[in-house]
Amino acid sequence: MKRTFVAGLIGVTAMLMAGSAMAGGAKVFETKSAMNNLSTVMVEGGKARDLTIGLGSGAYRRPSDPANMFYAVSDRGPNFVCGDVETVLGVSADQVCKGQKVRVYPTPDYSPSIYTIFLNDDGSFDIKDVITIKDQNGVPLSGLTNKLTVAKTEKPVDAYGNMLEQSVSSIDAEGIIRLSDGSYWIGEENGPSILHVSADGTVNERIVPAGSEKDFEGAAYKVTGGLPAILVKRQTNRGIESMAVSPDESKLYFMVQNPLANPNADAYKVAKNTRLFVYDRASSKLSGEYIYQLDDPQSFRNDPSKKQNAPRISEVLALGNDRLLVLERTDKTTKLHEVELKGATNILATRWDDMSTSPTLEQQNDLGSINLVAVSKTLRFDSADYPEAPNKLEGLAIMGDGALAMINDNDFGIKGDPTKVILIDGLVQADKF
Repeated sequence: MKRTFVAGLIGVTAMLMAGSAMAGGAKVFETKSAMNNLSTVMVEGGKARDLTIGLGSGAYRRPSDPANMFYAVSDRGPNFVCGDVETVLGVSADQVCKGQKVRVYPTPDYSPSIYTIFLNDDGSFDIKDVITIKDQNGVPLSGLTNKLTVAKTEKPVDAYGNMLEQSVSSIDAEGIIRLSDGSYWIGEENGPSILHVSADGTVNERIVPAGSEKDFEGAAYKVTGGLPAILVKRQTNRGIESMAVSPDESKLYFMVQNPLANPNADAYKVAKNTRLFVYDRASSKLSGEYIYQLDDPQSFRNDPSKKQNAPRISEVLALGNDRLLVLERTDKTTKLHEVELKGATNILATRWDDMSTSPTLEQQNDLGSINLVAVSKTLRFDSADYPEAPNKLEGLAIMGDGALAMINDNDFGIKGDPTKVILIDGLVQADKF
C-alpha cells in the first residue's frame, strides 16, 4: 500500500489553473451549460424564479476515470418550507401553504439524476451524460416523499398549494460512489436508506431500517430491511446524506446527517452523537457502527450558533481503509475532518441500537461516563479561511492528481445561488492500493 500526498500544482490541476487567478490556493469553477437550466416558476401575483439543476448533493471520482471529471448526484428536486414561500415565489405563505404544515415542490415531476462533470481550463465546467434514476420498469423515480408510517415525513404540495401524491418508490438521493463494475451506491435521506443502482440508473435494491419494509411495499425494485431499526428515529430531513467506498471496494461508509430524534426531537436538538456505519459488500451486511461527535456550533466561524443541531454531516470520502474525510457543515461554514475508526467503539447490535435503552446514546454527550470512544477527528479544512468558497458544500471528489474538488448544493437556485466547484491542493493524504 502506498500513500500519496495530495499536493502540488502538477498534472490536471496545473492544466485547470493555467491562466487563471488563484485565491487562497483555490480555484472556483462555474458552468455556462444550458443543461444546467431547469425551468422558470411563477405563480399568480408573484415573481418569476429561474431554477437550475441542483448538481451537488454528492460527488465521487473513480481512480480510473478521466483526470478532470467526477460524478455528481442531485437530490429530490426544488423544494422549500412555507417560511421561504415569499422569498422564492414573491407571494404570501398563506397563498401556497394555506395554513398547513407542508413542503413546497414547484417542479414535482423532477427525477433525481446522476451527472458527469468535466472541469475546464477556463474556469468553467461542463455537464454531460445525465442518468435518471429509475425503477425496474424503467420509470423515472419521483423526488417526492415516501408515505411513511414508521418514520416521520412531510406532506408535499405544488407551487399552487395542491396536495401532491406521495410514492413508495420515491427517493431523496444525497451521496454517491461508483464501483469499478459501473454500478452506483447512493445514500438516501428520507427513508433513510442506501441504494444499489445499476450503471444505467436502475435501482437494484433499496436497504431500509428493519421493520419499515412495509412502508415500501409496491415499489418496483427490491427492498430489504438491512439497516438498524433505530434509524427510523432520524429527524425529518436529517437522514443519510453521504456515501463512501474503501479503496479496495470491500466496504461502504455512510453516516446519519445528525443525531437521531431518540427518544424525541428535544434530544436531537442538543445531541452531539451521530452514527457512522460500515457495510461489508461481501456479506451484504453491516459490520460496524461508530460514534461521531459533532463540533461545537459556536466554532463555525461564518455563522456561529448556539444550536447544537446546526452542524450536520453532508459527505464522507474514504482516504484509505477505515480512514475517512468527513464534511461537517452549517449553512455558511464547511469543515473537513480526517477521521480514523481505529480505537473507536463498535456499537453495532449493542444496547445503543435498542429503542428501549434509556438514557439513549443521543442523550449522553459525555461518552467517557458510559465507556464509549468516538472516532478521532483532525481538522483539515475550514471554509471560513476561503472567502471564495460557496455555502452549503456537500460533494467531495479526489481529482486525477490528488487535488480535492468540492461542489455545493445550490438547492436548484430557489434563492438564486449558482452551483460552484472549488478545487484545492494539499489538504489530505490519500492511500493508493
